[in-house]
Order: sequence, then structure tokens, then C-alpha cells
Amino acid sequence: MSVPVAAPDHRTQVSSLIFAFVLIDPGGIIREANQSTENLLGKGASRLLGKPFRETANIADERVGRLLDEPDTVLTARGITIGDMPGRLVNLTISPVSAEPGWRVITLSDAGQADMADDPQPSDIAAPAVLAHEIKNPLAAIRGASQLLQRKLPEGDQGLARLVTAEVDRIARMIDRMQKLGSKQVDPLEPINLHEVIRNALGVVRSVEGAPEVTFTEEFDPSLPAVIASRDALQQVLINLLGNARDACAGEDHPCVTIRTRYVTGLVMNVLRRGRGRSVSLPIEITVSDNGPGIDPAIAERVFEPFVTSKKGGQGLGLALVRKLVRDMDGRIANERDRSAGLTRFRIHLAEAKDAK
Repeated sequence: MSVPVAAPDHRTQVSSLIFAFVLIDPGGIIREANQSTENLLGKGASRLLGKPFRETANIADERVGRLLDEPDTVLTARGITIGDMPGRLVNLTISPVSAEPGWRVITLSDAGQADMADDPQPSDIAAPAVLAHEIKNPLAAIRGASQLLQRKLPEGDQGLARLVTAEVDRIARMIDRMQKLGSKQVDPLEPINLHEVIRNALGVVRSVEGAPEVTFTEEFDPSLPAVIASRDALQQVLINLLGNARDACAGEDHPCVTIRTRYVTGLVMNVLRRGRGRSVSLPIEITVSDNGPGIDPAIAERVFEPFVTSKKGGQGLGLALVRKLVRDMDGRIANERDRSAGLTRFRIHLAEAKDAK
């Protein structure tokens, strides 16, 4: 006969949550907060307990702020801004405590957290990847046949055969990207020199033949420590972002792309891998900015999804692959439009090598 095991008390349960848990009283004062709250807000318990939640979290959205003043509000808000750091977006829920008027439970999670889950591949990624594998063999046969035809046709008729070969090559490159997007294989992570990888990526982007003339500006923090990442994956991420930024601002009078690095505090990602959760501090920030017109508002919230693009001739796979590669490095990526400065920014946050586990 098995002996009943006592369940952990509620404080132990709350402290084990990988998302932030906050209990506020009818006056909006924080009465309880778990370790994940301290990590997310970058403040210890002594700076949280007894303080107004709205001011402590520094919630920028006025609508959410007003609803916090209504004690019976039930709310789910996604992608709202908190804290003093630009680009900090979280998902927030507010739930009244039954039988305790005015008391509420608030949960906070990083808006990028869903991207970190080790879930099965969604159908919009996995299905194209499987289809891509089946397409590659007949594509190779078509390419071979077009090359054979090109050798046998008169000079004046060879243009069409060359066109077939070029189109097959284009489709093959797209299929390669689709397969990478659907792959579950993760490159090993190691400590790397961030600025060395950035300069390699800049060299590749600058050397593209026929690319528009754009000024690239570096704003580096030379004191940054090594990051934990995959050198090849991070370079591919930067090549994609820098190339996109260059193309986005090419039509401006003085097109400029700025890549900036800095050390920030307080940003923690709750990473889910193989059913286990852990918190990862992400203090290394890379920002790629351009002074182009910005992302089409119709797709601005979906730019990291596969097959979403406003670029003429684009397949909408570049940023989806960027998100996957950053996720594989236990990092975070977000984008924003600074209307006052006329800039579009993509921000990557990665872990410091010494903090990697």
C-alpha cells in the first residue's frame, strides 16, 4: 500500500513557476512575487514587496494601466511594453482572487517565450520541409535535362534552356532554406567573440555584387564578454538582418544601417527544452537599425512567420529562419519601429558565455 505524499505548499509551488507570478492587494500593492518576477523585472524582493505594481513594472500601455485600477478586471494582454529597456515586450494576465474582493494574481512572461518551446514543429514549417525533400530529386533531373538540351540546341535557342537551369537553381536554394527551417538539429554552442562574427557578416554583405550603396555604421561596446552561440548560425542571422536592412533603406536619400552592441541587465528568458524549464539571463544585445520606411503594418506582427513577406520576389523564409537560429541559441529576437527617429530596429539578446549552463 502506497503512503500518500504531502503536496508542496503553495509558496514552493509558486517559486517553482518559470513565469512571473505577482499577488497584489486591493490597493495594487505587491504582496507576493516569485523568483521569476525578480528575474523578469531585474529587481530583488526588497524592491518589489510593498510597492505599487503599476509603477514597479513601469507598464507603458495606458489601457492596461487603467484596467489595473479596476479590481474585478479579467485581462489577457500580449506584447505590451514594460521596464525602461526598449524592445522589452511581455504577455500579461490579470485574474481576480475568488472570495477575496480586490485581490488579484498577475502573471508575466516574455513575449518571445513561445518561440523557445521545444514543441513539435508546427505544420506550417514541418509540412513544407517534408515536401521539399521530395521535390529535390526531380529538380535535379530537370536541371540535368536542361543542361543537356543547352548543349544540343542552336546558340539562338539556348536562352530558354539557361532560364530553366537558373529557375531550378533558384527553387533549389529556396528548398534548402525550407529544410533548414524545418530541421530540429541544433548546432553546438560555444563561447565566441561577438564583434569578430559581426565584422565577418558585414564583410559578406558589403561584398555582394550589385547591392545598393548603403552606409554601414558600427557602434560597438569593446568591453563586451564572449557570448554563448553557434558561430555559423549567428553569422547567418546577422547576414540576413544586415542584408534586409540594406535593402529596406536603399531608396532613401542617405541610406544608413547601424549595428550596435551593448550590455543590458534584467532581461531573462524562460527556456523550455524537452519538457524542462530554466531561466536564462540574456545581457548581450545586438541591434540592427535602418532608416528605411519600415515594415508594412499589415504584416508587422507576423514578420517572423514562414512565407510572410512584402519584399518583391521574396519567399518569406529569411526572418523565419533567423528566429529559429536565435531560438536554437537560447536567445531572443524582436523588432520595433521608432517613429520619432524614423528607424526600424531588430534586437537580438544572447547569453554571456560564463552564464551558460
